[in-house]
Amino acid sequence: MADLRHKIDFLVLGSGAAGLSFAIQVAEFGTVAVVTKDQASESNTQYAQGGIAAVMDVTDSIENHVRDTLDAGAGLCDEEVVRIIVEEGPAEIRRLVSKGALFSKENGHLHLGREGGHRQSRIVHAADSTGEVLEQTLLQKVMSHTNIQILEHHFALELITDHHLGQHVSKVRPDISCYGAYVYNEAKDQVETWLAKCTMLATGGAGQVYLHTTNPRVATGDGVAMAYRAKARVANMEFVQFHPTSLFHEEARSFLISEAVRGEGGVLTNTKGQRFMPEYDKRAELAPRDIVARAIDDQLKTSGDSHVWLDISHKSSAHVKRHFPKIYSRCLEVGIDITKQKIPVVPAAHYMCGGVYTDVNGQTSIDRLLACGEVSCTGLHGANRLASNSLLEALVVGRRSAEKAKMVKESSDWMDSLPNWDDSGTIRPGEWVLISHNKDELRRIMWDYVGIVRSNLRLERASRRLELLYKETEAFYRDSRVSVGLCELRNMIAVGYLIVRSASMRRESRGLHFITDYPETSENERRMTLI
Repeated sequence: MADLRHKIDFLVLGSGAAGLSFAIQVAEFGTVAVVTKDQASESNTQYAQGGIAAVMDVTDSIENHVRDTLDAGAGLCDEEVVRIIVEEGPAEIRRLVSKGALFSKENGHLHLGREGGHRQSRIVHAADSTGEVLEQTLLQKVMSHTNIQILEHHFALELITDHHLGQHVSKVRPDISCYGAYVYNEAKDQVETWLAKCTMLATGGAGQVYLHTTNPRVATGDGVAMAYRAKARVANMEFVQFHPTSLFHEEARSFLISEAVRGEGGVLTNTKGQRFMPEYDKRAELAPRDIVARAIDDQLKTSGDSHVWLDISHKSSAHVKRHFPKIYSRCLEVGIDITKQKIPVVPAAHYMCGGVYTDVNGQTSIDRLLACGEVSCTGLHGANRLASNSLLEALVVGRRSAEKAKMVKESSDWMDSLPNWDDSGTIRPGEWVLISHNKDELRRIMWDYVGIVRSNLRLERASRRLELLYKETEAFYRDSRVSVGLCELRNMIAVGYLIVRSASMRRESRGLHFITDYPETSENERRMTLI
C-alpha cells in the first residue's frame, strides 16, 4: 500500500486565509500539499463579513491603529508584535488588489468602514462579503499553481513528532521536532502518513465548542488539540470572543450580523425599545466587542428576554442594501426586512484570541512546526481582538511564516524511520449516538458554565463534567477505527479543557474573561496564560 506514505516539502493543514496565503508563497520554492477536512472553501475566512483593518488613508496613522489594538487588548498585547503587523498591513492590501481582490470603492478610492474599538475608518472590505472575496481570490491562485495540491475531505489526526519515535514521550522539551502528520483520507477510508520538511498549522478556530456560535461546522479546534497532544505550548485560551450580534432566528442559526452595521449607525435596543449601550460605555454601540457582548448578556439576564434588537432602518434603503447586501438578503429569506424592521440578535462564540503560542513569524515551541491565523496566539490580540485585525494577522504572519519556512526547508529533510498509523485491534464504531450525545453535552456545558460571564463554581462544574466526557470518549476512541465525528469530538473536549483550565488560572477579570469572583483587573495577573 505505497499510497499510505507521501513526502512533501510543505504540509499545510487548513484552507482559510492563513493557510492559502502561506501555500501560495512557499510554492515558489517547494512542493505543497494543502489538507482540508471539507471543501477547500469551507473555512472561517469564507464567512468573515467585516473586513481587513489597515491604515489606507492619509487622515489615519500607524500609531492610531496600534493604540486602538492595544486598548482593545486590555493590557495583554505584545506591542512589538502589534506594531509589526500593523505596519506591514497596508502592503498586504495592495498585494491583494494586485491579485484581483475586488474591494468596495467610493469615488474611485477604497471605501473604509468603521467598527467597534476603531477611532478611525480603516476597514477595507468587499461590501459585507470580505471573507468570501478573500478566500476565492487566494483559492484561485492556489488551484492554478502547479506546485500545490489540495486534498479535500482529508482530516489531520495527529502531528508526527519525536514522540512517535519513542522519544520524550511524557516531557515538554525544546528539542522536539514535527515531521508531518497522520491524515485520514475519507474517500479511501484509510490513514495516510504525510512526511514534510515543514508543517503549517492553519486549521482556524473552535467556535463549535459552544452551543451558540457564528462559526461554520468545521471549526472544532482540531489544530489546537493536535498541538496540545504533541506538547506544544498553548496560550491565552480563556479569551474567547463572543460576537455581540448573531441573528436570533430558528431558520438562520450561526448567521453573523456584522459589527459594521453598528459602525454605519445601527442602534441596540432592548425589547422595551430602550437604547441601552450608553449606560455601559461612552462609546455606546462602537465600544469593543467584549463590552457590547456583556451589556447584551446583562440585559437578557435582567429581563429574561431571549434577544435584543439591532436597528439600522433609520438609514435609507439604498444605503443599507449597498453596504450590507448579504445581510439584507439573508434576513429577508427569514422574513425580516432590515430596511424597515429591527433585527433580533444575541451574542455567540465567535473567535479564539488564544491558541498555539507562536512568535510573529509563526514559529511554535516545536521545531519545523509553524502556526498561523486563528489557531495561533502571536500576542496581537491580547485579551480581546480588535475588530477586523484577524484577517490582517493571517496575511501578515502568513507572509512572514513563508520566509521562516524557506529556511526550515533548506535545513531539514524527511524523517523516513517514522511508523505508519496502526489501527490493529480496533473495530468500526457502531454507537454513533455516543458521539452525538457527548458533543451536544459538551457544547451546553461550555455555554452554560464557561460563557460570557464565569464563576469559580461554574468552572469547577465544567471541569468535572468534561473529565467524564474525556474518559468516555477516550475509551471509545481506543477501541474504534477513526472517523471524522469521533476525532472532532476528541478535539473539542481537549479545547474545552484548555479553556476551562486557563480560565481557572486567571484570578481577575480582563478583556474577554469576566469572572464574578474576581470582577476587577489585577496588575499582578498581567501575563499570558501558558499551558
